[in-house]
Amino acid sequence: MASNLPKERLHPDIIKLGIVSFLTDLSSEMIFSVFAIFFTTVAGASASLLGLIEGLADFSASSLNYLAGWLSDRGGKRKVFAVAGYGFSTLAKLILLVSNTVLGMSLFRVIERLGKGFRGPPRDAWLSAIAPKESRGYAFGVHKALDKSGAVLGPLLAYGFLSWLGESPGTYRILFWVAFVPAVLSLLVLMRVPEQPAVSRAHEGVKDNWRLLAPAFKRFLVPAGVFALAYFSLGFLLLKAHDVGFSAAQIVLLYALFNITCVLVAPMAGKLGDAVGRGHVVMLGYALYGSICLGLVFASTRWEMVVAFAFYGFFYAIEDSQSKAFIADLEQDRRATAMGVYNFVTGLLYVPASLLAGALWALSPALAFGLAALLSLLAMVAFVVMKPARQI
Repeated sequence: MASNLPKERLHPDIIKLGIVSFLTDLSSEMIFSVFAIFFTTVAGASASLLGLIEGLADFSASSLNYLAGWLSDRGGKRKVFAVAGYGFSTLAKLILLVSNTVLGMSLFRVIERLGKGFRGPPRDAWLSAIAPKESRGYAFGVHKALDKSGAVLGPLLAYGFLSWLGESPGTYRILFWVAFVPAVLSLLVLMRVPEQPAVSRAHEGVKDNWRLLAPAFKRFLVPAGVFALAYFSLGFLLLKAHDVGFSAAQIVLLYALFNITCVLVAPMAGKLGDAVGRGHVVMLGYALYGSICLGLVFASTRWEMVVAFAFYGFFYAIEDSQSKAFIADLEQDRRATAMGVYNFVTGLLYVPASLLAGALWALSPALAFGLAALLSLLAMVAFVVMKPARQI
């Protein structure tokens, strides 16, 4: 069992689940890195339609989180929901192989994100069940590093194909076929990971399920929600880099720097959380993000933007993995539901956060980053006041 393993040793199923995420992200990021261009130039869609589809995709990614978590806890099953979620994403990519129409591309984008939303909470609960508490942060950090490695390699492969074969509809079709292969492989690997059953709660309805969640977890939703309002799209950071003087090609390299930093830092951030307490690391993430945004209010040189992107990767490694490990500590019995509620709440708040940031950006970019810094500070205050880590 995982609890009998040495502290620094990872359960082999954690590595397998990480490989599944790596292959899926490799496949998805190959496509996403060229999707906007293909959608508008080859399929012929307008930029406004692209914005609508991206908005629907973001909503679909969070819309099923609570439902998936509740169903997983209700039946005590993790694998079947994870397989279904990864399967949705794989089948969505199949659409690209048979249709290059605007409708087909739109369906792909939304259905692929539905798969992401459906698989996340059961998979994260699965991870937390096979990772002992004393090394849970490290386990989530390693998983995030493997996941993000796919996000690094995918765009590089897409760039290689486009450089080698040229930008033509035929090249995009070849790229989509190549991207489909790791998506299928991810399902094959996942099918070989044994189920990690949980206690069945077949008679719990949604209201009962919510009522029985740990009070400490519910308190954590307050600072998490405040912080979600500060956590606007990475696209604004990319826009800031362009304003400072980076070319489009150089901005791609900055994005790669962000991803690579995340890959390198995620396991170390997990170990730090295991050593000093995950509540402290979550607070560190809030403070780091707020500091980055405060720095961006005044940043005006290229080297300052390079530093900002590197530290943003550091922050993302903490926020996206250690918050989940922290939730697994707070909620012992209904972890999939807790993961789903957290993703659903924060996912919904990301939408007004980005809309507000966009409105402020039109007035002054400094206002958008300044508000984000202020909200990060308020999230830290809310974390101290609500004391979610008090009962761990």
